[in-house]
Amino acid sequence: MPTSRQGTRRPLALAVAALLLAACGGERPTSDEGRGTVIIATAADADFLLPALVTQLVGKQVIDQLFEPLAVMPANMNTIGDVGFQPRLAKSWEWAADSLSITFRLDPRARWHDGQPVRAGDVRFSLEFTKDPAVASRQAGGLESIDSISVSDSLTAVAWFSRRSAEQFFSLVYNLTVMPEHLLASLPRDKVREAEFARAPVGNGRFRFRRWEKGAVIELVADTASFRGRPSIDRVMWSISPDPTALWGRVVNEEADFVEMLRGEPLAKVEASTTSRALPYEGLDYGFVLFNVRAQGNRRQSHPVLGDAATRRALTLAIDRQAVTRNVFDTLAYTGLGPVVRAQWSADTTVAIPGQNVAAAKAMLDSLGWRDADGNGIREKGGRPLRFSLLAPSSSSARRQASVILQAQWKEVGADVTLEDMEFNAFIESIQSGKFDAMMHGLHADPSPSDARGTFGSPANPDSPGSNFGGYSNLAVDAAFDSAMTEFDPVRAKALYQRAYAQIQSDAAAIFLYEPKPVAGISRRIEGVTMPASGWWTTIADWKISPDKRIARDKIPLGAPLLPVAGGDTAKSGAP
Repeated sequence: MPTSRQGTRRPLALAVAALLLAACGGERPTSDEGRGTVIIATAADADFLLPALVTQLVGKQVIDQLFEPLAVMPANMNTIGDVGFQPRLAKSWEWAADSLSITFRLDPRARWHDGQPVRAGDVRFSLEFTKDPAVASRQAGGLESIDSISVSDSLTAVAWFSRRSAEQFFSLVYNLTVMPEHLLASLPRDKVREAEFARAPVGNGRFRFRRWEKGAVIELVADTASFRGRPSIDRVMWSISPDPTALWGRVVNEEADFVEMLRGEPLAKVEASTTSRALPYEGLDYGFVLFNVRAQGNRRQSHPVLGDAATRRALTLAIDRQAVTRNVFDTLAYTGLGPVVRAQWSADTTVAIPGQNVAAAKAMLDSLGWRDADGNGIREKGGRPLRFSLLAPSSSSARRQASVILQAQWKEVGADVTLEDMEFNAFIESIQSGKFDAMMHGLHADPSPSDARGTFGSPANPDSPGSNFGGYSNLAVDAAFDSAMTEFDPVRAKALYQRAYAQIQSDAAAIFLYEPKPVAGISRRIEGVTMPASGWWTTIADWKISPDKRIARDKIPLGAPLLPVAGGDTAKSGAP
């Protein structure tokens, strides 16, 4: 796999011009001229690129270019049944009369990027691989209802379900990424994280993997032989910058083409630019404070402060959610409703957003025995101060800004909160290991409302809670979620989901703060952009750059040497 090397820093335009000359023998490319390069500026890196291991959003964006699903959901994000779903690897499917199995017939044209055909055995293998406890895949939870996959012939795979559910089709095609059996079968399951495939995958999508330089760049190139058609652009790159505040400037200066979210001055600068434009879109992102109800280092014990629901309720009453939203995002966010965003069909948009009540918060803490006996402004109980830390990733200015406001609001009621900013990868390690008190959580939700069960439903194994980082557990919440997920009537299902949401709010498992109204910054060169709420990146292969709008990097032929990282070290050449 190509790696970065130390070298002289060069402006991107000069470096690209040098590449053009090198690739074309000093002549301007003609018929072999490239079709365009899209550079996405991001502050975060991927964790893995093996689909079953991916937990970070950037990794999800990348693998969705590299791997085709069996089918894709419609734009309205229907998750019940299969109405509106479109074929991808599967060219057709058929339900059994009892709805306990679905027969998928694969497109015979589908190929892995090493030339091998995609076969039904790959589908069977991928389910077994993802569900293997040794792999410890977060996607496994979404596949619990699928017992097995059998193979009728090389192009026919039959999925067998343990129970009928409203979302069984969605759960399979959304949560199962088909991976190549011939490349992964021999890997020890407990060693997959160290495998080369986790860093340099071989997919079957419209883009091929080219390189991943950790902390610098991920580059994909068009698969010119894709059974779904060649992408409209030649390359897509995620250019990773340690300074999140500089991302918008890279778009304005044409060092990058896309930044996912803008607000404040960066938004104004992009809107005023002649090279870029602001593009609003629907999203599934939301931010909230997640309390760790378990003791640090021991998930089977209650947190000495935050393990008590009544204490968490009092701390929740101290927070002015509208003020947090307004100060951090101005008008570019909704105040949070609860465990799901407004775009999801199960959300209760009529629910009253809890308001701040400082007097009630103080009275409740008094009644719980949290008192400031020594007058130092910090409450104590049993010799323990009302003290905890609030963790935020340094890569998120919004979460860091919100944490400062929250700290001040909690101080007003006698809670001593320490702010901890952490580098992104360290932040992820801390929350996955349960080594935090409270954290500024930011999630990109799945389209399904059942996704919230993974965050707030009782984990089967407290020592391995999956995405339930806070360790919250309530059997009534579990029952409501489980009933909703097996309910085919949308009205009754919605009522059950909302019952679970109300209980989570009542238990103060989290403080739901905001739902950003996303506005991207994008180069004016790029056309044909649609950005579905289920994932703005899912249409990248169809973005276009017309010949008259192409700049130097757009004209580099597909097989040219590697593009340098903007503002960073020049990368070594490598094979596509």
